[in-house]
Amino acid sequence: MTIELDEQDIFDLVVIGGGINGAGIARDASGRGLKVLLCEKDDFAGHTSSASTKLIHGGLRYLENYHFGLVRHSLREREILLRNSPHIIWPLRFILPHDRSLRPKWLIRAGLFIYDSLAPMHQLEKSSQVRLQQHVAGGVLKSQYQHGFLYSDCWVQDSRLVILNVVAAEAFGACVLNRTRCIDLKREENYWWVTLDRHGDGSMLKGISQIRARAVVNATGAWVGSMAGDFHQEDSQQQVQLVRGSHIVVRKLFDHPYAFVFQTIDRRVVFCIPYERDFTLIGTTETGLGRPDDEDGISDPEIEYLCRVVNRYLAVAVNPDDVVWTFSGVRTLCGDDETEASRLSRDYTLRYDDALAPIVSVFGGKITTYRLLAEDVLDHFRDLDGFNRPKWTHDGILPGGDIGSNDVREYASLLSMQYSWITPDLASHYACHYGTNSHRILANSTKLGDLGQEFSPNLFQAEVDYLIKHEYANFAEDIIWRRTRHGIRMNRDQISGLRRYMDSVLDFSGNSGGM
Repeated sequence: MTIELDEQDIFDLVVIGGGINGAGIARDASGRGLKVLLCEKDDFAGHTSSASTKLIHGGLRYLENYHFGLVRHSLREREILLRNSPHIIWPLRFILPHDRSLRPKWLIRAGLFIYDSLAPMHQLEKSSQVRLQQHVAGGVLKSQYQHGFLYSDCWVQDSRLVILNVVAAEAFGACVLNRTRCIDLKREENYWWVTLDRHGDGSMLKGISQIRARAVVNATGAWVGSMAGDFHQEDSQQQVQLVRGSHIVVRKLFDHPYAFVFQTIDRRVVFCIPYERDFTLIGTTETGLGRPDDEDGISDPEIEYLCRVVNRYLAVAVNPDDVVWTFSGVRTLCGDDETEASRLSRDYTLRYDDALAPIVSVFGGKITTYRLLAEDVLDHFRDLDGFNRPKWTHDGILPGGDIGSNDVREYASLLSMQYSWITPDLASHYACHYGTNSHRILANSTKLGDLGQEFSPNLFQAEVDYLIKHEYANFAEDIIWRRTRHGIRMNRDQISGLRRYMDSVLDFSGNSGGM
């Protein structure tokens, strides 16, 4: 369907920016009964929120910079998010090999004790020391690494976390628009005039429209500063650094399910994580940028840096030629340009302009604390009529997350039993992307052929149709890199076949044809 907007529409809240923070704010606000519009200039999760290290974590290394409050909040949120999104977030155990030349063993042990103690751990195992020669993970490390530490954090399907927040917001009545740019904001008495522009194929909004809003949130990520400068006083501007974090993906380096945390000479850490069954994810770097559009791809020195860190620990060398995929995202870190990026807090800062038509701008933040950030943003509007309603997301399960007491592997087994004709790999894929919403893809099928055209292994027409109809997918890239990660296994011909199919069922305004 086509969404028509006009000047008679008055929204309680307009959220600009469809990354994790904007999506989380829209979900929270619409769940409180507010009339919400969420707009994103590209695709939801199209930038940094799909380019994270895929972790829900407290930030063990933040303890060295004394960011105890951030770590405590993050660890508490880790438990909440794991409970409410068990289909896309699950526990991951990390091995930290001890390198005596970098940090003493007592310091790491003390840090992990604090890490385990700052917040309750009801769903995760606590840390312990480990003899690497006697542990399954130690076999791929160089022999000089004899001791290490084992601790817990969580893995997340980062872009799906964004999409499911958007889906939930729409289910509560929010108007959600991707590929729709906010091109102008003007105050007029108690309202904002918000001008929206459909600037590319795939948007469900036609042309330029104006609406009114009682309040606005600027959650535009790396672009937050340029918009905030128009609406906040100069002396309240937040100093920020733009930092590109880049990752590389290589063929699987080990068969065990553990992730590694490698310390670096520059006192950072690099993660080495099992990824999409057949690959290993390595990251991240921290490269300063002048503007968010300056560079959006990894550089050769960054690739070499990540390979060099990994090769300090692994017995088998990783070379730049081994890289099969890379991705990068630009983070906004609060602090001046003279402070090293590794020492800047990953916490968020909110700037509030409390005029009759107020606006909040969101600086910084990390994916782990997005839910808490959304609550804080809405607290700033509590004096507006209708905004001071009870918080609810602490116990709010994301769409598909109601898998009961099962973990995602057990739920995949249940799918395999209920739909005996699907393969274990396909059941696992559906379980850890859609949870109980898998039934919406599978319910009308009794054999594999009923799922329609197979564009690549485990990517069937039924899933594509579901993503177009229910998850705002307008282009092949939306599906293979953000709704799923099928793209890492697809060749050009397979991607072209998917594009042709999507062109056949979508017209230029993003409307489904025969679906």
